[in-house]
Amino acid sequence: MWKAKTCFRQIFLGVVTRRYSRVAPPPSSVIRVTNNIAHLGPPKQGPLPRQLISLPPFPGYPLPGKNAGVDGDEGDSGHVTAISWVKYYFEEIHDKAIQTHFTKGLVQMEFRGRRDTSREKEDGAIPMRKIKHNEVMEIGDKIWLPVSIAEMRISKRYDTIPSGTLYPNADEIAYLQRLVRFKDSAIIVLNKPPKLPVKGNVPIHNSMDALAAAALSFGKDEGPRLVHRLDRETSGLLVMGRSKESIDYLHSVFSDYKGRNSSCKAWNKACEAMYQQYWALVIGSPKKKEGLISAPLSKVLLDDGKTDRVVLAQGSGFEASQEAITEYRVLGPMINGCSWLELRPITSRKHQLRVHCAEALGTPIVGDYKYGWFVHKRWKQMPQVDIEPTTGKPYKLRRPKGLDVQKGSVLSKVPLLHLHCREMVLPNIAKFLHVLNQQETEPLYTGIIDKPDLLRFVASMPSHMKISWNLMSSYLV
Repeated sequence: MWKAKTCFRQIFLGVVTRRYSRVAPPPSSVIRVTNNIAHLGPPKQGPLPRQLISLPPFPGYPLPGKNAGVDGDEGDSGHVTAISWVKYYFEEIHDKAIQTHFTKGLVQMEFRGRRDTSREKEDGAIPMRKIKHNEVMEIGDKIWLPVSIAEMRISKRYDTIPSGTLYPNADEIAYLQRLVRFKDSAIIVLNKPPKLPVKGNVPIHNSMDALAAAALSFGKDEGPRLVHRLDRETSGLLVMGRSKESIDYLHSVFSDYKGRNSSCKAWNKACEAMYQQYWALVIGSPKKKEGLISAPLSKVLLDDGKTDRVVLAQGSGFEASQEAITEYRVLGPMINGCSWLELRPITSRKHQLRVHCAEALGTPIVGDYKYGWFVHKRWKQMPQVDIEPTTGKPYKLRRPKGLDVQKGSVLSKVPLLHLHCREMVLPNIAKFLHVLNQQETEPLYTGIIDKPDLLRFVASMPSHMKISWNLMSSYLV
């Protein structure tokens, strides 16, 4: 009787008490209909997490090699918006794809100010917030966005390599001319494919210097000449001079002195702003996400008496060595036990990036069997469980359907070298040839004055590196 009165009093006063047993309540479920048959099932899962990469810290206004107001986003206000910074970094990506990522709210930025390092150590997560396309960037701001923004189409066949002849045919000449990214009266900039040697010797006729003389003269009496080199297996931006004066200036720019010995302040400033930037896929991941490698290099002769090898100098003082400095930064997550690095060499030494990655960082470049042979032998080329850097959670990579990974990619049996010269900023040689050689009494033409002091170039990756990138950009499972 007393229990009945108590229950009536609670209902009358609007208080309802529900008593649960110690057994956990059943998980939530929804009714689904399949083939006209209703059944209970789990709720639909949300979107799977995406792999994220980070852009370098914002360097400030103005951006190297870019005039204010070119794309209408900067104007004359002296600032850069978030979408302008992303478009600048991913110059080879279509503007529509970048705009779509901003519209869907996929672009994030690390919180400004001091980080909560205790939280980062606990769960590995980096505190971030979503940003809009018109947010003004400040020096040091760091943007994160999905790797899918840089997904690229893969050619169904290998790039054609010209045959070994000093007289290329019409198809080979057309192929070489399609590699040209920029051309003016002073320089030619090419996107060199892998496996094409830059400097030839007696048994090699299809080198870039020999082919350029026959296919890239563009009406001049002589073809362009090399001013710096890339390894045979390395791809990316290659600069060639078209006149004796431009070749001399380019040699000074690519030297360690960077050409900074002129009375012209604009030229010295442009030479100081010059840099090269590489993308590389390495086995493993450096302990620090970014840093500076200062490790001198020296050459040693192997037992056969013919082959030399570049190694880290021991510092004993009995061997000849050269100073070598490289800046590096980890782009994002790991893929199949490998991670993408952004490399910026401060000095120009033979095999500098390959030796610094293999011996200084302990992460040899994928496909570099000369300096990473033993690591390649231990490296198991099979799907592995990796850690996503922004959340600290483990994941497995899903291989996209219909993708041929046997083109030298990271999942092929014998990967090709994953080292690509992606970006380069150079002084405008054609402009400074007029500026440095003019007489004090001679005024410069308006067309010459209006030209920028710096030129910036970005080259897309070769097919095997595009495949490896697209593998990383798939969803996580």
